[in-house]
Amino acid sequence: MSAAPEHSSARPPAAEAAAIDASIRVPVLVLLGFAVFWLLGATALGLAAAIKLHTPSFLAQCEFLTYGRVYPAALNAFAWGWGVNAGLAVALWLMARLARATLPGAGLLTVAAVAWNVGVKLGVLGILAGWSSSVTWLEMPRHLMPFLLVVFTLIAAWIVGLLRRGASPRLYASQWWLLSALFWLPWVWSAAGAMLFLAPVRGTVQSVVAAWFGHNFLALWFAPLALAVIYYLLPKLLGRPIRAYWLAPLAFWSYAVFTTWAGAARLAGAPVPAWTPAAGEVACFILTLPLVVIAVNLFGPLLGNLAALRSSVVLRFAAVAAFCFTLSTLRLAFTALPGVAEITRLTWFDTASDYAVLYGEFSFAMFAAAYYLAPRLVLRPWWSASLINAHFCLSFTGHVIAMFALTVGGWIQGQELADGKIPFAAVAAHTLPWLQAATLGGLLLAIGHLAFAVNLVKLVLCPQHRAASAAAPVPASAFSAPELEQAPAP
Repeated sequence: MSAAPEHSSARPPAAEAAAIDASIRVPVLVLLGFAVFWLLGATALGLAAAIKLHTPSFLAQCEFLTYGRVYPAALNAFAWGWGVNAGLAVALWLMARLARATLPGAGLLTVAAVAWNVGVKLGVLGILAGWSSSVTWLEMPRHLMPFLLVVFTLIAAWIVGLLRRGASPRLYASQWWLLSALFWLPWVWSAAGAMLFLAPVRGTVQSVVAAWFGHNFLALWFAPLALAVIYYLLPKLLGRPIRAYWLAPLAFWSYAVFTTWAGAARLAGAPVPAWTPAAGEVACFILTLPLVVIAVNLFGPLLGNLAALRSSVVLRFAAVAAFCFTLSTLRLAFTALPGVAEITRLTWFDTASDYAVLYGEFSFAMFAAAYYLAPRLVLRPWWSASLINAHFCLSFTGHVIAMFALTVGGWIQGQELADGKIPFAAVAAHTLPWLQAATLGGLLLAIGHLAFAVNLVKLVLCPQHRAASAAAPVPASAFSAPELEQAPAP
C-alpha cells in the first residue's frame, strides 16, 4: 500500500510546527530537566544499594542509607522521578506534534510539573527516613499518594486535551499507546491504592493486588510509552512507513486485554488459589501474539536498512528499545513455562526482568526521544556528538553486563535454593560474583547518565553554546514532522 499522498497532507507547515514547539517548550524542558535530575539521583542510590550487596560495611554508619531504605528509594526515584517525568515530557511533545495542537496554559502545566516533583522528593525522603509503606513500587508514604495521583491526573488530562484542540484528522498508533498509558496508570494506581491503603483487603488478596499493580505499572505505563516513541521514530528516521500497519490495532487490543492478567504469573508457588497464577501464565503466552505483530511492524523497515544504524545514534537507541521489548516479552513467556517460575521466583532473575522493562525498553526509548526533540525545541544542535556516542556505548554495555549477570546469577541462585542440601550461606557466596558484575554494569550506566546530563545542560543553559550555535543554520527537519504512519482507527 502506498501512503505517499497521505503523508504530504499530514506534514504540518514549518510555521505551524514552530508555533507548536514554542507553546510546549517550557513545560517539556522543565519535565525533562527534572527527569534527568532524578535519573542521576536514582543512579547514585542504586549504585549504593548494589555495593551494599557485596560490601555490607559501605555507608554502614548512616542509618538512613541502610539497604532496606536506599534500595526502595532508588526504585521509586527511578520510576516516579525519571520514569514519570520523562514519560510526560515525551508524551506532551508527541501528542502536540501528532495532533498538530498548541498547548494552552503552559505556565500552569509547568507549575503542576513542579508540584509533582516536590511530591516525589518528599516521598523519596520519606522512604529514606523509614516511612516506607513496604509495597513494591508504592513505598512512598501513603499520605502522599492522593496528592501525587491528583497532580498526575491533571497533567495527563492536559495532554489528552490536545486531541480536541488539534488540527490533525488522523489518530496514529503512537497516540493509541500514549492515550492508553495516560489512562492506565491512574487506573491501576488508584485501584491498588484503594485496596491496599484506603480500604485494605485481607489475607493473601493483598499479595494478589500487589502483584497485579507491580506488573501493570511496568506493562501499562513504561512499555506503552516506549512503543509510542518507537512507532514514531523508526519510520521517521528510516524514511519508510510501518510495515503491515493494518495489523497494528490487533497488537494494541490484544496487548491491552491480556497484559493485565499476566501479573498473576508472579504468584506462582504463593499461597493463592491455583487458578490465579495459571491464568497469569496463560496470559503471558498469549502476549506473544501482539509481540509478533509489533515485531513485524517495527523490524520490517529496520531490517531492510541496517546501515542507517551507523549514522544515527537516535535510531540506535530506538532500535535497542524495540529489541528489548521483544526480549522481555519472550522472557515473560519463558518464565511462565511449567517448572521455570519455581526456579526464578524471588531471585535476581525476576529483578533482571523488571530492569529490562525499566531500562532496556523505556529508558532507551526516552533517550532516543530526548535526543530527537530537545534540539528541535531549543533550535540548536547538541553540544557534543562525542558525549552522545559515549552515552550510547556506556548505557548499552552497562545494561548488557547487568542483565547478563543478574539473569545468570539469578538462575544459579534459584537452582541452589531449590536444593535443600546447599546451605543458604553457600548460595549467597555463589551469587556474590554475579552481583559484583552487575555493580560494574551499574557504574557504566552512571557514567553514561552523567554524559547525557552534561550534554543536556550545555544544550539548554550554556550561554557560550547558545552564542556559538546562534549563527548555525537550523535544518528543516527541526520544524517539519512528516508522519510516516497510516492511521486506521484502533
